[in-house]
Amino acid sequence: MAEKAGVGVNLRRADTVLFVLRPDGSAELWVDTAAVAMRCTVKRAIEARTVVFESDIADVTGMSFPCVEIDVQDKVLCLFREGWSFGLAFDFNPEGKLDLEGFQTMLGTLHRRLRYRHLYQVVSNPAVFDALVAAGWFPFVEIITSEFRDLAQQAEAGFDLAEIEPKLIAAFDADRLGHLLKRWAAKPHFAAREALLREAVEAFTGQKPISVIKIILTEIEGILNDAHKATHDGQGAKIRDLLAFAQASAEQRTGGPDTLFLPAAFGRYLAAHTFANFDPMAGTGMAGSRHAVGHGAAAQDSYTMTRALQVILTLDQLAFYT
Repeated sequence: MAEKAGVGVNLRRADTVLFVLRPDGSAELWVDTAAVAMRCTVKRAIEARTVVFESDIADVTGMSFPCVEIDVQDKVLCLFREGWSFGLAFDFNPEGKLDLEGFQTMLGTLHRRLRYRHLYQVVSNPAVFDALVAAGWFPFVEIITSEFRDLAQQAEAGFDLAEIEPKLIAAFDADRLGHLLKRWAAKPHFAAREALLREAVEAFTGQKPISVIKIILTEIEGILNDAHKATHDGQGAKIRDLLAFAQASAEQRTGGPDTLFLPAAFGRYLAAHTFANFDPMAGTGMAGSRHAVGHGAAAQDSYTMTRALQVILTLDQLAFYT
């Protein structure tokens, strides 16, 4: 029920305050009493009435109050606490045409920015982000709400990422990789390559990184090209245009450039790592580079399990984008 102003209300201890002002001057003040629903994109199929863990969440896109009636002529204000920070959103609706969907999206954006502030700080810090990319890492969707925090903290401290990479690799057992395969199979451009991708995953569980890298890195460009053709009347494109297409497609599908899918940052990652140029004369090719692998110029000792997991996660990221 709504609280009456001045009765049993302590805003200093409140977590979520919702104020709704009606056209007739009456109002409702909800202080930690309104049910809150979060609109999220999840990484796997989840049955109704089952528990959802944060590790299942890929993105947060909205926040709403399903049990509170908010009309198109109402004015709304919401203040909520997330950790040690606060989010404030309001629409005083001067024209009497409240965009409730837009207001809910705004609240979701605020919640996401506050909840995952550490992630945005990593991406916006060149020293940390460049160190991660140089090592082949990115806040991939699959690890963004789980293992990535450890990677980021290791990079921020200036410690060797190789110290914690074995633990991350071990977290990708057959069951978890099976979830990735199911996600890929639901995408037409991936499903056409299901046998190849399944063999790559089986090679990973069999500790055969060379097979993983050779298969996946040579298929990524084809998947992007097929997705491009599907939306451009059958027209293919060169790699530079494919990378721009991947970023634009992600922004369109996820609702903007600053979602947890981080399409702009991932575009930089693809250009700087997965599709990085190399000097064939200097022998600087690494197994994380599509060009080096495709031209047989990657050093043999660079075909590691770490690189294999990184290319799997890169491919998985594209499954959310296309």
